[in-house]
Amino acid sequence: MRRLSRKLFSVTVLNRPRSSSQCFYLYKNGAFLPDDSECLPSPRSGTSVRCVFSSTSLPPPEWIEPFNDVSDLVKSARNLQPSPWVSQILNLLDCSDSMESNLDGFCRKFLIKLSPNFVSFMLKSDEIREKPDIAWRFFCWAGKQKKYTHKLECYVSLFDVLALGNDVDRIRSVCSEIRKFEFPMTVSAANSLIKSFGKLGMVEELLWVWRKMKENGIEPTLYTYNFLMNGLVSSMFIESAERVFEVMESGRIKPDVVTYNTMIKGYCNAGQTQKAMEKLRAMETRGLEADKITYMTVIQAFYADSDFGSCVSLYQEMDEKGLQVPPHAFSLVIGGLCKEGKLFEGYAVFENMIRKGSKPNVAIYTVLIDGYAKCGHVEDSIRLLQRMIDEGLKPDVVTYSVVVNGLCKNGRVEEALEYFETCRFNGLAINSMFYSSLIDGLGKAGRVDEAERLFEEMSEKGCTRDSYCYNALIDAFTKCGRVDEALALFKRMEEEEGCDQTVYTYTILISGMFKEHRNEEALKLWDMMIDKGITPTAACFRALSTGLCMSGKVGRACKILDELAPMGVILDAACEDMINTLCKAGRIKEACKLADGITERGREVPGRIRTVMINALRKVGKSDLAMKLMHSKIGIGYERMGSVKRRVKFRTLFESFDSDF
Repeated sequence: MRRLSRKLFSVTVLNRPRSSSQCFYLYKNGAFLPDDSECLPSPRSGTSVRCVFSSTSLPPPEWIEPFNDVSDLVKSARNLQPSPWVSQILNLLDCSDSMESNLDGFCRKFLIKLSPNFVSFMLKSDEIREKPDIAWRFFCWAGKQKKYTHKLECYVSLFDVLALGNDVDRIRSVCSEIRKFEFPMTVSAANSLIKSFGKLGMVEELLWVWRKMKENGIEPTLYTYNFLMNGLVSSMFIESAERVFEVMESGRIKPDVVTYNTMIKGYCNAGQTQKAMEKLRAMETRGLEADKITYMTVIQAFYADSDFGSCVSLYQEMDEKGLQVPPHAFSLVIGGLCKEGKLFEGYAVFENMIRKGSKPNVAIYTVLIDGYAKCGHVEDSIRLLQRMIDEGLKPDVVTYSVVVNGLCKNGRVEEALEYFETCRFNGLAINSMFYSSLIDGLGKAGRVDEAERLFEEMSEKGCTRDSYCYNALIDAFTKCGRVDEALALFKRMEEEEGCDQTVYTYTILISGMFKEHRNEEALKLWDMMIDKGITPTAACFRALSTGLCMSGKVGRACKILDELAPMGVILDAACEDMINTLCKAGRIKEACKLADGITERGREVPGRIRTVMINALRKVGKSDLAMKLMHSKIGIGYERMGSVKRRVKFRTLFESFDSDF
């Protein structure tokens, strides 16, 4: 046997040899010495000896478990204390570049290997659960131990950690590996896997676990069903979730409140709010009480559908049942009422919230302030802002921006600028909505240069300029006749900053071009908008048709309107707007021709067009014609010409009074 260079150590004998042919296994400084020794004869245990070491092998490493073997001392596993090895291994999991080599060195030093139970226990520890990168590296390192194979519990624990970090890619790669092995599935493992896969929307893996449960004869529990339902709903497999729900209703394990809430959430996410409402009512017939999560889910869905009346009804139902109404529910109900202009009712809900002992937060105050500001009650919104400050709440930039928007809409630009300076003084980061309100307010007040300076300041402050900011300044330029600057900004909007040109952008420019009598350029902008696939709104066509009608091109406007129908754009009030425009301009004859043209195109003339024309005739001093129209069947009745029945035309108004037009 090859001998190493000899060294002398003072050591303590660990085991007394059974024969002269056996070597001592010795410790020095709490660890096994790296080599065997040639020992001096017959030392007593616990005495210091002088040993000469050689290169013979150490004993095999010992597999360590997360708990010490104290089965004789305790009867309940809950009384077990983790092994001292746990804390020492945890200290090595520091995410450093040398983490794996440190683990290798530690295990060699103490002749240990980590068992699968130990690895699983470590991955479940609080210190690792929120560190997916460390968990992944530790899992990979543990798998490389000699004669080691991960158990199913190791994979389950790893998936649980990776799911918290939404690390789908790693889970998929490991899951494809685990599916190759025939691990016996357990209830706890199945529940945990279904929960992890469901959270990430991994439906294929979810169904694989479900099949494994069936193959292993494992009966699903209520928790299993709920985890499965949640996974299917999160992945928008609503029909599959419905089938699972039906199985539960007809089976031994019945749906509970969590099951119903999951199904209701699925319907709401799929935009099937009425089905969600039906499920809520079905709970009552099953003897289950809907909780605040149930109501909150449906209220949010109705709010998204702009069905604010249903939001209020559900809120009142919660209030009557004595359920705690979450602050966000108050925010939605108050916001919905304010959007419908029901400020008094919104304020009543606000006061009821305070009476119930709930303190309104910044978001709720902001919703109410915004409602008052948008309805023109700026003074009330300012009083609410002051009340908010008096109660110790600090308004954020959104709160200030809704007040500023209200002030600007009402022409109170100087006060808006004061709030702007207040935000700057308090170090609040001004957002694009704040800037766009100010730019719009300054533009409408004719202070275009100041608006332009604020627009350029946004870039300097690092604030992103969105389409609202661009539209506000473009509108300011067109209203003061600086159309070329508006066009330059329009080009810069897309070419330099990649900001979307909206239908509102085109509406502003088309209207501005017609006002400057640049009709052909306005039509080019219209064609450009259609070519880009931007759907025109009623306001956009109104800007175009008004310009064409005022320039005597009524036929062109009608032709463009007819071209929109095959594109799926139906503007019901377009002809009415055009007739109204012509009447206001005193072009009654053209208005009558257009009205008759509606019936010639096979469309029905709305009765309100008669009212528009009656008022227009009266305003231009043609009261006799107005009276004739009012008492006639023009536009609404028929006259018989032989065997043909035809609608009475508007042009009969001026056939006998042609000289008057």
